[in-house]
Amino acid sequence: MSLDTVQARTGQEPTAPTPTATNGNSKASWDRSKDVYDPMGSTKLPRSGPVRRARKVEGGIFFPKPENAVTIAVSSRVLFRTEKEQKVFDQMGIEEYLRFQVEHENEPFAPGPAFPFVKALEAVNAQLRELYPDSEELFDIVLVTYNHAHVGVRLINTINYHNLFIERFCMTGGSSPIGYLKAWHTNLYLSADAEKVKEALAEGIAAATMFMPEKQIEVSETQLRVAFDGDAVLFSDESERIFKAHGLDKFFEHEQENENTLLDHGPLKSFLEALGKLQKKFYAKGHRLDCPIRTYLVTARSAASSGIRALKTLRAWGLETDEALFLAGAPKGPMLEKIRPHIYFDDQMFHVEGAAEMGTIAAHVPYGIAQKHPHKNSS
Repeated sequence: MSLDTVQARTGQEPTAPTPTATNGNSKASWDRSKDVYDPMGSTKLPRSGPVRRARKVEGGIFFPKPENAVTIAVSSRVLFRTEKEQKVFDQMGIEEYLRFQVEHENEPFAPGPAFPFVKALEAVNAQLRELYPDSEELFDIVLVTYNHAHVGVRLINTINYHNLFIERFCMTGGSSPIGYLKAWHTNLYLSADAEKVKEALAEGIAAATMFMPEKQIEVSETQLRVAFDGDAVLFSDESERIFKAHGLDKFFEHEQENENTLLDHGPLKSFLEALGKLQKKFYAKGHRLDCPIRTYLVTARSAASSGIRALKTLRAWGLETDEALFLAGAPKGPMLEKIRPHIYFDDQMFHVEGAAEMGTIAAHVPYGIAQKHPHKNSS
């Protein structure tokens, strides 16, 4: 199978028009996309141009302060599909690329792999505003792009067309965005550029590389579902190092001997923490059973032999996942297909590809020993 990463070139982040959809809050909005772009990505002008909408939020905080919000920084190349512009940039260079963007600035981009995730964040925000109209504890989405400011018009047109609530932009003109991520108090950074993701992780920012699967399953429009691997994602790679160096028997022995010793934190622990904080706001209003945020632990660990340490660590951290699946080495793809998460985080490309084959939007966390000793698919 192939995963479309649309890798960045020389610090630029080109953007490309591909199949577009008016993704609003209903399935009909997805269907309308077929009238705007054909499945192969040929561009047609939208009938009436970008859809403008009222920006006023009744009875609520309009712009939360970054230090109070859960800030999600999303690259334009994972929020939207950008293959055509990528090709223009690669073949013709930056000047032709910028001219192309300006000439096509009224043609909205199609949704990319992060699009359903962002829509789900906005759905959660709508419910938080109803319950806590004066609270700034919301998801705050920042669009991050290497693009020149000239491309901003097309990005704004696209955001309005898709009815997205994104007011914060960071257009770096080819410079690294990592310093800005820290200034925004970023809780999660999603990008198509694996090197920038590694830079963010090195700075202590939760981050992952997103991919566009060849097929995509439908996901909930009213409940945000986020699934995490355990080792080297929520937890450190300590136990995985034992497994890689000494095999499965030594791994089991190590986990049983250390079941009361907490695992160290991994790169995505802070993001689960942020999700848990918002979940508790819903619980406080009597919405535990119908909470619009649901989290999952999906791990290759087995329950009886090595699961207890993982669960004790989460409990000691004051964290929980709504569901925990200990697969004992079974493929994750079929389980994720049933969960239908908006995003699944894993440190091993083997599992990311397996999830994508089943239509799950999966994100790679390039952290830990698995990057030096990747899993080999026996087939």
